[in-house]
Amino acid sequence: MTNNWKLLSDIFFTFLKIGPITFGGGYAMIPIIEREVAIKKKWIETKEITDVVALAGSAPGAMAINSATFVGYRIAGISGAIAALIGVLLPTFLIVIMLSIFYLYFKDTPIVEAAFHGIGPAVVALICLAAYKIAPTAIIDKTTLSVAGLTVLLLLFLHVHPFLIILSGIFAGIFLVKIRTWLGYKTKLDGYEKKAG
Repeated sequence: MTNNWKLLSDIFFTFLKIGPITFGGGYAMIPIIEREVAIKKKWIETKEITDVVALAGSAPGAMAINSATFVGYRIAGISGAIAALIGVLLPTFLIVIMLSIFYLYFKDTPIVEAAFHGIGPAVVALICLAAYKIAPTAIIDKTTLSVAGLTVLLLLFLHVHPFLIILSGIFAGIFLVKIRTWLGYKTKLDGYEKKAG
């Protein structure tokens, strides 16, 4: 019981630390979650971060909250999910309240405007880093590379809603695995290979 409370408090304080330093939302949080949860604490494997991103992005709600909740649940079940959720929400909630008050009073100050001009590119860099780190575990062959490329084109040029992209990705994955199996190819699925026939 004591060990369980220790783990839950550890999850809470880890996400309490992650929340305030994540500007730009959930995707910018991914490299930090990976470093704190997968590399430092070794609670989950680095390759599982891809699954967290997929689940968090496909579920309704904020990416950061979903990511924290899924990781917490993966580590310690429902209690872990609650601990991670409160940990990531609490500082963010308080910071947003303080920033809102601060912004109302100082929004026209040149220093504040300059700070926002600096934060923007930094957030883009964090999101690019998250994509770079996730890519090797998500794009594993020519088929997944084609799906990723097609998805980017659909998002950029046809402005397809992200929910429809995720939904079509689910069906595309099932369809492509079935086709590969029918053609006699093996498909690696999370630690085991689906054999033809």
